[in-house]
Formats: sequence, structure tokens, C-alpha cells
Amino acid sequence: MNEEKKNQIALFRYGVIAPFVQRQCEDTRPWTFFKNASERKYENPDGEMVTISTETIGRWYRWYKEGGFDALKPKARVDLGKQRKLDDELKDIIIHYIEEYPRLPAVQIYEKLKETGRIINRHPSLSTITRFVSGYKKSNRLNPLIERKRYERENINEVWCGDSSIGPYIRVDGIKKKTYIIALMDDASRMITGIGVFFEDNFVNLMKVIKSAVTKYGKPRVFNFDNGSNYKANQMKLLSARIGTAISYCHPYSPEEKAKIERWFRTLKDQWMSLIHSGDYHSLKELEESLLVFTEEYNRKVHSSLNGMSPQERFFLQSKLILRMSEEEIERSFLLEIERRVSPDSVIVIDDKEYEVDYRLQNQKITLRYSPDLKHVYVVDPFDSSLKEIRLLDKKSNSKLRRKKVLFTQANEEENG
Repeated sequence: MNEEKKNQIALFRYGVIAPFVQRQCEDTRPWTFFKNASERKYENPDGEMVTISTETIGRWYRWYKEGGFDALKPKARVDLGKQRKLDDELKDIIIHYIEEYPRLPAVQIYEKLKETGRIINRHPSLSTITRFVSGYKKSNRLNPLIERKRYERENINEVWCGDSSIGPYIRVDGIKKKTYIIALMDDASRMITGIGVFFEDNFVNLMKVIKSAVTKYGKPRVFNFDNGSNYKANQMKLLSARIGTAISYCHPYSPEEKAKIERWFRTLKDQWMSLIHSGDYHSLKELEESLLVFTEEYNRKVHSSLNGMSPQERFFLQSKLILRMSEEEIERSFLLEIERRVSPDSVIVIDDKEYEVDYRLQNQKITLRYSPDLKHVYVVDPFDSSLKEIRLLDKKSNSKLRRKKVLFTQANEEENG
């Protein structure tokens, strides 16, 4: 199973337990939530609507509490090749196939278990697997009801709305260039928690804005985005799961769901952009300094809907609700993730830059996490998700490494014995 598939499964599992993790549900006791959640239908990574047992949801929640998002990924096995019976661990694996691939017949489940080495020499047998699959399906009928609830936005950092818009044109080295502004707004206080201006409207720049906001003001429980490709990128879902937040996407053609931040962008255009000419600024840094000044003034100005308070005053009125992350947690969470196959000479390439990895990983497919500026690149251990930093390939240094050599005369002497 490749890393992309593991991430899809982990995101699916996190989506099931996220309402309880974020306390976005009425249930206060874990097992009450697990039981209620087991009565609902969920869309699995293959697009099938499935239900999940109370025990399985409870197990996912326990894994997440103990090991974070990475603990929800299917783990690489360390006991392949050993004969196994139909014990509790093997049952869990079969249940995973049943719940996430409900149309997969018992014969195919049996074949998958054989392919992964979990069945050796026909033990357990096909008939044993078939009886277990049949019995489990009979005792776990699907409930067609899907519960939908609205969430309240009465407290700060409960919901952050994110959006982007075309910014002013500026001239850089005599060339007129378009800019894009990405912003985050706290729903309860209307405070702009994160903002940036860029030449490209992409996920990497969105992540920079989110990282800056989380560092200053803690993390929200929910991000509210539209259905743009930046916000629905798999990297965004991974980031949200790692920092322990959920994502709520607006329904298509429903602009009212993000009306507050759209109204703020109109204010930005009317009061800031309307006074800018393309020749006023000659770098992104200059433009961003002006944008930050306007944003700080907005955050400190009394807002008509906040009962005589400014967005900043309203936000810090509930400062006890700020959930801060440590510097280490932030740096670890805000890493991009990709897969690469290691070359025969222990090298991988990211954005045309060559990095050297452990020679024991030659010809293997590995998972990498790296900072957007490529200052830090890590190899992810497939067993415990630990990170090992790697460096740029240094061919000159490698040429000076001492290697064991066999002299030609010595080799002839050994041959003649």
C-alpha cells in the first residue's frame, strides 16, 4: 500500500472521529459518541457509503490520542512470513476490508491477505475467512440515515474562514505583474488572523498564511473554505489532520456561507486597493508592508456588529480559548509530503535539487516531508513515522571519502593462493 493510499485511509478515519476530537458534537462521553457515530453512514476513500462499528471508532480515537494523525495510517507489518491464525488482530484487518470496501467479496479479501503475507500455507483457510465475513456482515446492517447539524460560531478560534482574491498590479523590474491576496478571518470576532500577498495563488502560499496565523493566535477548531483546488488539495487535508482541526467546505453556489470574509475583501478593495497604482510598489515586500498596516488598522477599528468593540478587542476578550501549539509541533506539522523512489546511487530529487539518503534505501519508494523553502527535508520511517533529516548531495565531499581498495598485486596473490 503506497503512502497516498495510507493518507486517504487516515483522513477518512480522522473525519469520523473529528467531531468528538474538536468537541463539535453534543456527546460528552466517548462511547456515547462512538455508538451514535456507528449508526451513521460515511463515504469511504473508494466512494462507497459504509457504517463503522463502535469498537472500530473507539480504536481509531485511541490511536489518534496516543499517536496523532500518523497513528491512523495502516502500519507496515514487521512479522511478514510468520504463520498466523484468525486471532483478534487478523479479524481487525478483515473488518477493515469489509467496512472500507463493502462490495469486496470474501474470496478477494482472502487473496489480499495472501498477497500481503498474512495468510501462509492456506492458514487460515478460505472457508474460515468466508464464514467470518458473512457473519460480520449479517450482524452489522447499514443504517441509511445521515445526520446533518449546524455548528455554532459563538467563540473565537471556533471557525476560521479562508479565501483569496486578486490583489493590485505592481511593476517589478519594469514588468507589470498580478498579485494575489490570501486571508483568514476568525468568524466570531471578524479579526483577520492571517494574511499574505503573493505572485501565485497556490497551496504552498496558503500554508504560509495558515502557519503564521496559528503561530500568533493558536489553532482553530474548523477551517471554512470554498471548493477551490488549493483548499481541497490532499496536502491541506493532511495539514488539518496533523494540527487537529476539521475542514468545512461551502456548498456549491452558496456564497452566503463565507459572506463575512467576502465582505472584508470588498472593504479591502474599496479602501486600500482603490488608492494604489501599478507603479506605486516595486516588490512584494513593499506591497505586503502596506497591506499589513491596513489590516492592523482594520483589526483595531470598532466594528459595527461587535457591540462597540474592535475585532482585536473581541478576539482577546476570550484569550483563554486560544489553543497554542509548541514551536516543534508547528514545524513538524507544516511540512509538505511526497513520495520518491531512491536511485541506485542513493539519491532523490525534489524540485530539481538532489538529496542523498541512506544507502540501504536504494531502489526503494520512500515518503518525504519537507519545508516549502526546502531548508529541511526528512525521510519518514514507515514503522513509527519518525523523521530523519537528509542533506543536499555533495559530490565533492563524496569523492574524498575513504573506501576500502584491493591492490591488483594483492588480488593476484590471493587468486594464485
